[in-house]
Amino acid sequence: MTIIKNSFVPLVLSLLLISLLFSVPASAAVGGANLKVTIVETNPYPAKIGEYLNLTVQVENIGGDKADNVDIEVVPQYPFSLDSEANAVKNVGALNPGRTATKEFYLFVDKNAQKGVRSIDIRTKTGKDSPWSEKSFDIRIGTETFDSKGTVELKEVTSDPEVFMPGDRGTITVTLTNTASSPTVTIGGSDFDTNARIQAAVLRPLSEGIVVLDAPYGDMGLLGPGDSIKLTFNVKVAEDAPEGTHNLELAIEGNSFDYNSRKNIPLKVDSSNIRVIPSKEFKLTNSESTIEFDVANTHPNELSSVSIKPEAKGVTFYPVEYFIGPMNPDELFTIEFNTVTDNLSDDGRNFSEPINLTLSASYSNGINKHENIVSNIYIQSIEETQGESSSMIVPGLLLIVIAIAGMLVYRKKKQSRK
Repeated sequence: MTIIKNSFVPLVLSLLLISLLFSVPASAAVGGANLKVTIVETNPYPAKIGEYLNLTVQVENIGGDKADNVDIEVVPQYPFSLDSEANAVKNVGALNPGRTATKEFYLFVDKNAQKGVRSIDIRTKTGKDSPWSEKSFDIRIGTETFDSKGTVELKEVTSDPEVFMPGDRGTITVTLTNTASSPTVTIGGSDFDTNARIQAAVLRPLSEGIVVLDAPYGDMGLLGPGDSIKLTFNVKVAEDAPEGTHNLELAIEGNSFDYNSRKNIPLKVDSSNIRVIPSKEFKLTNSESTIEFDVANTHPNELSSVSIKPEAKGVTFYPVEYFIGPMNPDELFTIEFNTVTDNLSDDGRNFSEPINLTLSASYSNGINKHENIVSNIYIQSIEETQGESSSMIVPGLLLIVIAIAGMLVYRKKKQSRK
């Protein structure tokens, strides 16, 4: 019995230790560095047989911790080959949470390659001693040729938000339409169908500061006469992107080379936002008052979830936060806060000096949350005691009584003389 007990206890302890070892990495991975890799551009697209291909790879740290030393490696398979084996691995360096980086790789497409879709592997790791993580991507080679005569045209472009702010993420949605109006068309005595094919569609930024987060669309199928399809691309505007209109290029591979097209897609960036303007003098009388602000949306499109919150040491505001909601461009909204102050500040000093007020304006532009801080607004506090006001009233009443008594005496004397 003693031997069984002695062997049973170490066995239980060993099982507990093993379970802890397996559970720790899982929990640690939640808050660790985590990389998401995407091919954001292949140029040309589709890849051309017997020519070089410029591959732009983007890596994003979607984890909670900093990645100390990020590496990206391209592992080509036939019919792809690197221009040089020395260029297989490229170092990004440190990558903070939420940040992205891109690297370019040059591949050669073998001259004997067949048209179609081929795979390529891309590996990433977060640090020198970290394990590699691998993901496979499809790359289209060549373009099929079809006798269909339908033509794909860009019908509509929408973006959400309509106007981006620096640092914003959002979407650009394009509507493509087959402009043919009848099922067939006769050309040179031969009949052709008017279906339109979208073999590939890619959105490329043409200026710095704009990143397309999605891989190109491929094999979107067939559009009959008058049919439409919507393609949505996720985009990101860099924090340091300049204001103005940025251009992107939508490249579409159609029925054949003659039906390929390139369209200009504009994206607007504007940093104007919510402004909070004092609308009257800020004055506190006997530690109470009402302060008023004008809130204006100076951004070119609607902003949602607009909220204003004041803060000042020793001051209580009612409401604590003023929720306005959506605001249209150039809309002005006037808000009021009732204020109550303590008689003394935390250090025991009377509120004889102006009180520093800070305002925070929070709002959303599409899915992006923003906040503006307005400081160095001062409230003048005035203390009026009851004694001071009564001391002014009593002398005034005495003067009135003396004046009335003097007039009565004067009239009495005048009547006695008569």
